[in-house]
Amino acid sequence: MLKSLIVVNGVRYSKEWSFILECRNKGIPQSIYLRNGFVDTKLEISDTFQRNSAISKQSSCKDEKPEKSKFIFNLYGSEWQELPDNLREQTYLKEWHIHKTLIHTIPGYIQMFEDMKILDMAQNKITCLPPEIGCLRNLRELNVSFNNLKDIPPELGDCENLGKLDISGNLELTELPFELSNLKKVTFVDLSANKFSSIPICVLRMSSLQWLDISRNNLKDLPQDIDRLEELETLLMQKNIITYLPLELTNLSHLKLLVVSGDKLVEIPSALEENPSLKYVKLLDNPLEGNEILDIENEEENNQDREQFEKEFMKSYIKDLVARGKVHKISMYLGVHFHLCTVFSNWARN
Repeated sequence: MLKSLIVVNGVRYSKEWSFILECRNKGIPQSIYLRNGFVDTKLEISDTFQRNSAISKQSSCKDEKPEKSKFIFNLYGSEWQELPDNLREQTYLKEWHIHKTLIHTIPGYIQMFEDMKILDMAQNKITCLPPEIGCLRNLRELNVSFNNLKDIPPELGDCENLGKLDISGNLELTELPFELSNLKKVTFVDLSANKFSSIPICVLRMSSLQWLDISRNNLKDLPQDIDRLEELETLLMQKNIITYLPLELTNLSHLKLLVVSGDKLVEIPSALEENPSLKYVKLLDNPLEGNEILDIENEEENNQDREQFEKEFMKSYIKDLVARGKVHKISMYLGVHFHLCTVFSNWARN
């Protein structure tokens, strides 16, 4: 997956990548293992952090405002295979933040959490969402990225106040129920790293949508009615197999950032490339040969780890490109050594 992305000094990046994964698995903040903006692979940093972790947790608890924290539920770590029994009694909670556990189900009693605003359950083992999730009428953000979801319940469309939806990195999602068309307040949708062959019809009906990431899917083309997304500002489509961009894209008057993979593109509306208000980023595969390449396929981490790494890396990469870009069109080969070193350190620092 990253063979075209990280080129030159493959051994060094392999070591850094392995160390980053180890620190992530131990819950170590990135600032702990960075020196001067670069990854420090001395393992004593990890050991020092573990010795001081108890003290850090105590101090952070003291700093947290009690009136806010009592409405927030946090759970982290692979020792958790199911939610604690007493959680069902805490229906006053407004936020769940559950990360990197082995939990595979969300219980139906979630419907009793009527004040829930944020349901953040990224990087777990969740296989399905309960239909009762539709009872969360005050839900503002739903993040179930990097789980094992294969479908989304139509009842999610009843969450009328939802503004942010992230279901990226589930790898097997191929479609969304039409009922999600009712999500008229959604401004952010992330469908990346799945198996969508087209933009779901329901997404095209989300009239307030401003950010759409559907990168790393199986898109071959874009629908002609994509201009229904009148408020769209950011469209990320890299790592698909799109051969042309429809003229209708030029009707998106609010579009500010368009990112595509350029190798297979044979037709691009000239109005897109000539639009001075549009940041148009065309990412090309690396043309260089004979360099050492980081072979992520030989790493023991699973596909989701690789997808998440690329997702975060590309987010920083694109952000850096746009920040540097003085013109409206940016066409860049992936793998320029100096630039990638800079972006890698920026990504790790952030």
